[in-house]
Amino acid sequence: MNFIKAIVAAGVVAVSTLPALAVDISGAGATFPYPIYAKWADAYKKETGNGLNYQSIGSGGGIKQIQAKTVTFGATDMPLKGEELEKHGLVQFPTVMGGVVPVVNLDGVAAGELVLDGVTLAKIFQGEVKTWDDAAIKKLNPSAKLPSQAIVVVHRSDGSGTTFVFTDYLSKVSPDWKSKVGANTAVEWPTGLGAKGNEGVANNVAQTKGSIGYVEYAYAKQNKLTFTKLINTAGKTVAPTVEAFTAAAANANWEGTPGFGVILTNEPGDASWPISSATFILIHKQPQDAAAATEALKFFAWAYAKGGAAAQELDYVPMPANVIKSIQKVWANDIKDGSGKALFSASN
Repeated sequence: MNFIKAIVAAGVVAVSTLPALAVDISGAGATFPYPIYAKWADAYKKETGNGLNYQSIGSGGGIKQIQAKTVTFGATDMPLKGEELEKHGLVQFPTVMGGVVPVVNLDGVAAGELVLDGVTLAKIFQGEVKTWDDAAIKKLNPSAKLPSQAIVVVHRSDGSGTTFVFTDYLSKVSPDWKSKVGANTAVEWPTGLGAKGNEGVANNVAQTKGSIGYVEYAYAKQNKLTFTKLINTAGKTVAPTVEAFTAAAANANWEGTPGFGVILTNEPGDASWPISSATFILIHKQPQDAAAATEALKFFAWAYAKGGAAAQELDYVPMPANVIKSIQKVWANDIKDGSGKALFSASN
């Protein structure tokens, strides 16, 4: 776990001290899956000798870099729609699922002790609920000792799939948020301090008394941040857990959605965590560097086959076996070199 703490702080996976004949796999994008990509990269390097260089720069940067063909693959938590995938000649597939969690820095409040609902969360991030002892928060936490302390909102400053997931949820539970702010990788925040990456938000919340932010759950755990519980669409109070993330994905129609681009926010079910999400890889149908693209597909095939336990250790949810089978069928059918030869087969 010390390895993960170090690389999360650094922001770049550089497990690419490669043998002379090995192919360098380069990727960039989402910070949401960074801890598990880093852990997979380390294990894959030890097992195969092949390395991965992944830059944790945010989903917006990942989309731009893969469209510009400067990396082997891009990574995003905001799935691209079918027409955009077609326009840029891209294949999209999910790797793991997880959850975005509100995190706070409040003296005397432990992880999971504070309960919020979507409407109140939206009002906090709109700057309408300004202090921790506001009546809306007290109503949800009647027995908590809440200070009359100003709320310091921390949000992402970069183009971020985590922001898309968070604002998509707020747009679904708050018509006011939807009309005034909306959902995207970057929005005009009504209030608060900006920080770069899940890493930046986690660090800012950890250092700022009275603050609230949102991060992928692995970052909350690694940084020992105080996460809140949420009231989901079924009216149940739930904590962020692998089981709650899994419940949110239980009815997802992966194969029936272009690019497997399922959005898992505010899903039904008593046990569902309401800000759940998959994270996605983007790769060209006809890559410029076929050898590097082939190695990238081998890496993700290895991750699907052998990386599930590591994912669960970091509180991500592995993809179901039937979805992996469908993903690999898409790889075999759609990703080809300049001569039309498939870069991946089931025997890879």
